[in-house]
Amino acid sequence: MVQKYQSPVRVYKYPFELVMAAYEKRFPTCPEIPVFLGSEILQESHSDDGAVHIIERSCKLNVDAPRLLKKIAGVEFVFFIQKNTVNWKERTLLIEAHNETFANRVVVLETCSYSVHPENEEWTCFEQSASLDIKSFFGFESTVEKIAMKQYTANIKRGKEVIEHYLKELISQGITFIPRWTPPPVSRQKDKGALAVGCNPGMVPAETCTQGATKEQPGSSCPAAEMASPDADKLDADYIERYLGHLTPMQESCLIRLRQWLQEMHKGKIPRDEHILRFLRARDFNLDKAREMLCQSLTWRKQYQVDYILQTWRPPPLLEEYYAGGWHYQDTDGRPLYILRLGQMDTKGLVKAVGEESLLRHVLSINEEGQKRCEENTNLFGRPITSWTCLVDLEGLNMRHLWRPGVKALLRIIEVVEDNYPETLGRLLIVRAPRVFPVLWTLVSPFINENTRQKFLIYSGNNYQGPGGLVDYLDKDVIPDFLGGDCVCNVAEGGLVPKSLYQTDEEPENSDHIRLWTETIYHSANVLKGAPHEIVVEILEGESVITWDFDILKGDVVFCLFHSKRAPETSRREAASSGAAAAGDNVQLIDRSWVLGVDYSRMESPLVCREGESIQGSHVTRWPGFYVLQWKMHSPLPCSGTSLPRVDDVLASLQVSSHKCKLMYYFEVLASKDFRGSMSSLESCNSGFSQLSGASSNQSQSSSLISR
Repeated sequence: MVQKYQSPVRVYKYPFELVMAAYEKRFPTCPEIPVFLGSEILQESHSDDGAVHIIERSCKLNVDAPRLLKKIAGVEFVFFIQKNTVNWKERTLLIEAHNETFANRVVVLETCSYSVHPENEEWTCFEQSASLDIKSFFGFESTVEKIAMKQYTANIKRGKEVIEHYLKELISQGITFIPRWTPPPVSRQKDKGALAVGCNPGMVPAETCTQGATKEQPGSSCPAAEMASPDADKLDADYIERYLGHLTPMQESCLIRLRQWLQEMHKGKIPRDEHILRFLRARDFNLDKAREMLCQSLTWRKQYQVDYILQTWRPPPLLEEYYAGGWHYQDTDGRPLYILRLGQMDTKGLVKAVGEESLLRHVLSINEEGQKRCEENTNLFGRPITSWTCLVDLEGLNMRHLWRPGVKALLRIIEVVEDNYPETLGRLLIVRAPRVFPVLWTLVSPFINENTRQKFLIYSGNNYQGPGGLVDYLDKDVIPDFLGGDCVCNVAEGGLVPKSLYQTDEEPENSDHIRLWTETIYHSANVLKGAPHEIVVEILEGESVITWDFDILKGDVVFCLFHSKRAPETSRREAASSGAAAAGDNVQLIDRSWVLGVDYSRMESPLVCREGESIQGSHVTRWPGFYVLQWKMHSPLPCSGTSLPRVDDVLASLQVSSHKCKLMYYFEVLASKDFRGSMSSLESCNSGFSQLSGASSNQSQSSSLISR
């Protein structure tokens, strides 16, 4: 594989002629670069007018390699051929170098250029690119590649320091200005011998002229992408240091190469440099992997118009009232701070009331807002701030948050965020973690990137108070009042979402947005008089686990689970009563001709489910075949012991007068071996704000729990 390197634009705030004088002081030897042992001029030429000076050298290098490798290779030193072409008229220097030693086994190509800064003619720009291709090297190709890249990056870092060293040396000698090249008079004979570094008249002492390179022009520190010059697509090293942070030479190279690739190949908006850098960090600066991840994310952003989410998305009032999260100043490092009171949120109620689509869109808007705040804080504090801090308060967290559909929805959201907002979380402070937290952490942590998990700090009880706690990361005047601080926090307190606000498929959210999710965890159905709603699950292995979770939104229903060796046929039927509406999403599977105990058998006892109840449960199957989950309208019968109807029966009969019940449901099937210890080991048995059930998770047949 060919290794490549591309430098950012490095700027010397000195005129080109002075920089060239400093550059020439590197030859024939340079004590400042220990591996550079010396050089010998092979050939030299000048143009007739003296504007172009070409010089070719053989350079001797002492590569820092193991003695054994040098002995096997049979060489002590490595020789490179370097060709320098300086154009005094255009004020450019082009350096081309290639290896002479082992040229048939290793190919090293390097190109460097010095030129006048496009925005300030008194400054000089430097760029560098190189490639390394090891074809064969006595079986030590990988070792040689590592040595070469290590040596090269060390020299890159040293290169600018060497030039600046010789610039200071010139200035200390009183040389701060060298006149620019001017064409010789036509009648004057050209003196080629005088065309050395100066090809100009002599160097002028400091006391006779003023240096024009010390004054910075306005906007010189702005991102290169915002410049109006022809080189506007190039990154400046000072800009990288100021806005993106310290990067190694190879990390800078990866950023620049990926950015150049996007400019050449990507059709559409080019993301900001800090955005590109996040994907590189997420893939440990593996260029190919980062490019693949970034391109998939850019396609996703374009497909779902995520770039405009801050302008187009407005959370529904219900979400603003019950979603207990919001931005709150910044931490001690200047990172924007987001507070999430997860323990106070009715996560199940939010999923059922606004749907996963709205929750996901809200989370994306939070991430987009976080990136915007990072940019603002970078300008505010004068240093790179590319991530934010999240403070999660788990006070109140219990098993109600761990019902399987909710955890599954959370994992789906985490997956979307991990894929499209990598390396945006700088630190996660989890406080007041209860005993149930390890269960949630066990379920969620495998789906979180390792780099992200290392940023988690978890405090149980009151351990967050005092040294080592929040005061190490937040200023005292920023710590929220509900955590013992003095700062009033305006984050919503959350609370229980009324079931009357739950949303069914018949009541879709009014939105003109392209849907981010085409499927949903919860489905809704109508149960009509004489027309039950049924779902079939095919089980191929003897032992599997069927789990369910449903809410009765209207009317009373009876829930049953059946088993059959025959495959039911789907049919949609009209309600039995003449005044009933069409079945709509009502599906009936068990044929009326089937005989209970012959064609199919009951696996669960009938369970009467009242309006407003939440029911969760699971069933461990014993045989392969077809299992049918059935909901049918509850029709209470008069009590056999008396001719008078019960009060409950009278009320129930009034409830079903509309001949239509509504429910929201979720079901899933897991292999038995994956059941215990998985998310389903929670049995999906806790709903709303109910307490932990005492039901055992290892029962062999089934479990159900009703939460009122």
